[in-house]
Amino acid sequence: GLELSHCVGTTPLSPAGPWRSGGPCKMKRVRTVFKPEQLERLEQEFLKQQYMVGTERVDLAATLHLTETQVKVWFQNRRIKWRKQSMEQKAAKLSQFGVIQPASADSTDSKEHEEDPVDVEL
Repeated sequence: GLELSHCVGTTPLSPAGPWRSGGPCKMKRVRTVFKPEQLERLEQEFLKQQYMVGTERVDLAATLHLTETQVKVWFQNRRIKWRKQSMEQKAAKLSQFGVIQPASADSTDSKEHEEDPVDVEL
């Protein structure tokens, strides 16, 4: 399950504590921290293929002792990072040759909106 911390803005002894109906209680999710070995393997797989699906994802998750969701989200976030780096490299090459970029090149590409960065711990 999710590892959650105490309610934001309340203390455990307050009357409207985390388990009472004193208003909305916003729970904080703990961020996944990958081990260097896991990151190295994930990066190797990403170099082979940018999309990890089906049994390949299940097998990789089991090998790395991660959940399938953690692997899926890592690949989503890595694709976003790759697209951003690609656009920055393209912009650098264009500016190196003195080509002025249109204003839309500075805004986010529509493909970048396909997958928003997510950090889910299951």
